[in-house]
Amino acid sequence: MNSPENIDWPKANQNYLMAAVASVRSALERHTRRAKGETENDDSDQATEQALREAANALPAPAALESLCAALRLSPFERDVLLLCAGIELDSTFAACCATAQGETRRLYPTFSLALAALPEAHWSALAPSAPLRRWRLIELTGNEGLVGAPLRIDERVLHFLTGVNGLDERLQGLVEPISLPDELPPSQLEVARRIAELWTNNKRETPAIVHLCGIDGPSRRAVAAMACRDLGLRLYGLKHSDIPVAAVERESLARLCEREAMLNNSALLVEADETEVADCARTLIPFLENLHGLLLVSRREPLGACGRSIVRFDVHKPSSAEQKVLWQQALGEDFHQLNGQVENVVTHFSLGPRGIQAACTELGAHPDGNANLGAKLWQACRIQSRARLDDLAQRIEPAAAWEDLVLPVMQHETLREIATHMRQRAKVYETWGFAKKGERGLGISALFAGGSGTGKTMASEVLAAELRLDLYRIDLSSVVSKYIGETEKNLRRVFDAAEEGGAILLFDEADALFGKRSEVKDSHDRYANIEVSYLLQRMEAYRGLAILTTNMKDSLDPAFLRRIRFIVQFPFPDGAQRAEIWRRIFPTRTPTEALDLPKLSRLSVAGGNIRNVALNAAFLAAEAGEPVRMSHLLRAARGEYAKLEKPLTESEIGGWA
Repeated sequence: MNSPENIDWPKANQNYLMAAVASVRSALERHTRRAKGETENDDSDQATEQALREAANALPAPAALESLCAALRLSPFERDVLLLCAGIELDSTFAACCATAQGETRRLYPTFSLALAALPEAHWSALAPSAPLRRWRLIELTGNEGLVGAPLRIDERVLHFLTGVNGLDERLQGLVEPISLPDELPPSQLEVARRIAELWTNNKRETPAIVHLCGIDGPSRRAVAAMACRDLGLRLYGLKHSDIPVAAVERESLARLCEREAMLNNSALLVEADETEVADCARTLIPFLENLHGLLLVSRREPLGACGRSIVRFDVHKPSSAEQKVLWQQALGEDFHQLNGQVENVVTHFSLGPRGIQAACTELGAHPDGNANLGAKLWQACRIQSRARLDDLAQRIEPAAAWEDLVLPVMQHETLREIATHMRQRAKVYETWGFAKKGERGLGISALFAGGSGTGKTMASEVLAAELRLDLYRIDLSSVVSKYIGETEKNLRRVFDAAEEGGAILLFDEADALFGKRSEVKDSHDRYANIEVSYLLQRMEAYRGLAILTTNMKDSLDPAFLRRIRFIVQFPFPDGAQRAEIWRRIFPTRTPTEALDLPKLSRLSVAGGNIRNVALNAAFLAAEAGEPVRMSHLLRAARGEYAKLEKPLTESEIGGWA
């Protein structure tokens, strides 16, 4: 026999398992001899016991069989029943032995009846659904021959585990996924992971508390959960709440499989439930959590609600500015010093976690021209990394306008440039000069653009986005506002949380849909409508980027709301001189034109957006005719635009055009 030092665990485990199966076979043979009135074969039994002891002594670590019995608390009889079922799969002669022991050649399978009759220390309670063999789905009853006469079969996952093959149960494949360890975490998140590990280490209860991870950043919550499990020597698997069955029987079956897997794999489970509605929490999530008794984490920003298990909440915050700078320095390596302080500007505008920072640096290294324009490339890489979540919630607008395209009075121009100044200098004012230490309230940069349709509100937003090199996202407030209580805040929260990562410019169209004069509280709907307004004001004041609201009806807005907006820009209807200037700039330099009369064109009493429509439609008419754009084409286009506006085109506007 090999000594323990000279044999590896897989082989030793296999030897021990087969020796244990042989001991159960020996019990069957004893039962057969007794049934026939034959004498005992003590020499054979002693040899079997000796082989089992030698196999146990050769193990460098506990056998899988013993680990499973300890984890699932199997009695000696339940252990032998499991081995009885394993023997059918592992020993080709075992089926015949079962048939002989049962006195019927067709019964080539084990049953509870056989186990109760042949195996030592038999007890009826092992057959109960709540007992380990059936509770943990270690064995299955097949056929229709009743409880004691039904054929027994070992679960495939359990059989693989006993033989030393410890892979994920195939019924969980596609439902749960292994969560990998992060490369590194900032100190603040490492501290949360340490506290979670400490909570479970000091647990005195049979069922430990559920760990509820909160915070706006899902990947950070995942990373903290993985790090906490690593500190405890555990694997971590993730399950999405949407994959939890609604049917109670299926849900209970999944819970048992997950709990059994945790015991076999020495793992914990992370349930990710960010998008779960409150009703779904009560209907599926909470019952599922109450059915599980192992180490369990839930990643969800919202409260979980009442649960039969104790819950301990941990807030996972994004890395602080100082921590982000350290992460950038580690990820950039030698390139960090070549950026000459530009990383501070990046940290001010973008709030990326370790994975986002690493991904941005990876993209940075993929440029073929090396370190040329490194700062600009880093900025663009950060923009790309921060887009993923917001692209699903809002429309990204690629800026196509510049300052020279804006035709506005001087005061409005100056206010827009002041907005850009606040955005550029906020790091110095908030961080270096200490204004942020006075509190986050009021640090958000917000603006209200008021004016009629087509007066330049969206164009001005594009100009600011281009100037600041930030993404611009348009959110239609009319689609965000919901008649269902609490849904509007949830929709707004998703937008702001996603935007925080990239400091994008948020353009809320149709502000009147939410920000009309707040009503007197006459019923619950009035109260919640006011809560929606208050919630958005609060998020705007704390948002690290620029939030722009547009309205056609400034006078209808609540004065209390207006006081909390930092900038208000009124976009007036353009006068004749401004319309002439818009016409002068409206055609691209490559567009062929002929004999255009700007003074006559400026008599069209429409806003800049309508002027653009007229110019564009005239260009199509001229292109179709194979001619340069002329006043005749513009006249036809103007008639069409006025018809669309249901507005009469007067002689004073087009007199002398033809």
